Amino acid sequence: MSIPLPKRPAKLRLDYELIEALIPDGAKVLDLGCGDGQLLADLIEYKGCEGRGIEIDEAAVLECVKRGVAVYHGDMVEGMGFYRDGHFDVVILSQTLQQTMDPPRVIQEMLRVGRRAIISFPNFGHWVVRLQLLLAGRMPHNRLLPYHWYNTPNVHFCTVKDFREFCERNKLEIVEEVFLTVRYRSISGFLANWRAGLAIFQIQRQA
Repeated sequence: MSIPLPKRPAKLRLDYELIEALIPDGAKVLDLGCGDGQLLADLIEYKGCEGRGIEIDEAAVLECVKRGVAVYHGDMVEGMGFYRDGHFDVVILSQTLQQTMDPPRVIQEMLRVGRRAIISFPNFGHWVVRLQLLLAGRMPHNRLLPYHWYNTPNVHFCTVKDFREFCERNKLEIVEEVFLTVRYRSISGFLANWRAGLAIFQIQRQA
């Protein structure tokens, strides 16, 4: 699908720009695993959002503070526990789903404290991943999966097809689907489970 990107100085992270394009101006946003706070800082500056983050890495928290981003230092599920139901318009989880110990619980909490959730993750069904496993017989290694098997923080890999099935089983409505190649080039949803290196889903509870 084609999403109009917000007008701002060019930057490297197309996935961030696509996520931002899904968020309404002035929205209340919570970013889980917000890293150095770049995404939140841009949402605050360019879209007038009210943004907060949760981040467990101390060095990244310090970067958030330098950017002037409000951030909770700790576990994301614990952090979400401080917010009432529906406190946020949008909750973001960018390329961190596969690192969480309990993905269903995280998503459940995201849709408790937020009306909608935007989740991005590397697609383990990508053709290069399949080919590396088939021909090399080794764990995949690429730009979106940069770790080795012995030092990876990723504990729950999934594919586009897996995530769609999860949403259907848990009665979650998929509002938007956006797909990128491993090199962050936007592509259509045609054969997404085979072609996409990175998937971005916007979901909400079914009415």
